[in-house]
Amino acid sequence: MKYLIVGLGNIGAEYAATRHNIGFMILDALAIGASNVVFEQDRYAFRAELKHAGRTLVLIKPTTYMNLSGKAVRYWMDAEKVPAERVLVITDDLSLPTGKIRIRAKGSAGGHNGLKNIEEVLGNQEYPRLRFGVGDNFPKGRQVDYVLGKFPEKEITEVELGIHKSMDAVKSFVTRGLGLTMTEFNK
Repeated sequence: MKYLIVGLGNIGAEYAATRHNIGFMILDALAIGASNVVFEQDRYAFRAELKHAGRTLVLIKPTTYMNLSGKAVRYWMDAEKVPAERVLVITDDLSLPTGKIRIRAKGSAGGHNGLKNIEEVLGNQEYPRLRFGVGDNFPKGRQVDYVLGKFPEKEITEVELGIHKSMDAVKSFVTRGLGLTMTEFNK
């Protein structure tokens, strides 16, 4: 069985390790954790494939930039013949404390431009997503600077623990299903 795991972020060295790129960071950690898995540039995304418990995970990091993520998601869903229920979109979330994760079967974009574009392209909100908390410690009107900023040293432990928890959640999603994964990881 095949799954599409989408990490949202922006390409380019200036965006590496920023809050908005946590989706890329989680996919990179999954690839590093699996042996001989390397991302290669492909159509609309950097793509890698790994096996876990008899399942194939197609990992994509869209190269369309955050605000046009839907184009890459739609293309890879079609190319890999993966239905929406076997897609997991990983994104940053300002409403959760740093490192906390929340998994949902569907839902609103919550102001997130990457999720908004995916909903526009797919025509619905009916796809699973893993939201990774990046906190909301920014002055009014400085949200863009905040999400495009790097995590401060004092948050690195929470970020690393959250990345490991997210990796476990992805593996649970593909082996145990969405319901059990939500029950375990949304505590």
